[in-house]
Amino acid sequence: MAKERVFIGTGRRKSSVARVSMTPGKGNITVNGKDVKEFFPYETNIMDLKQPLVATNNEETFDIVCKVNGGGYSGQAGAIRLGITRALLSYDEGNNEYRTVLKKAGFITRDPRSKERKKPGLKAARRAPQFSKR
Repeated sequence: MAKERVFIGTGRRKSSVARVSMTPGKGNITVNGKDVKEFFPYETNIMDLKQPLVATNNEETFDIVCKVNGGGYSGQAGAIRLGITRALLSYDEGNNEYRTVLKKAGFITRDPRSKERKKPGLKAARRAPQFSKR
């Protein structure tokens, strides 16, 4: 019995971390033990995380299992997208076919934006207390 190759990628966005493992299959995506349509409430999140697969024409080529924690739905979808991208790159190591497509679409770069810390004397990161003249 031949052992199936598993391609692994880690993705991060905002405060979310996703561990993605990709095996050859029929295109099933599982997130934290649930189907992707069950896990994410919005169709836009599902479209967002599938973008690297659509760009490389691999929608029905791989079964994907994700473990994701931290953040909200948007951050988690972005983290899974980066994880899938990195797993695709490890699958396509020698050729660099996918790399050029994914790089052009901007999926390889990690989004550095995250929540700014609260500063002392302010109510939030930049929100100052209301000014009172009298």
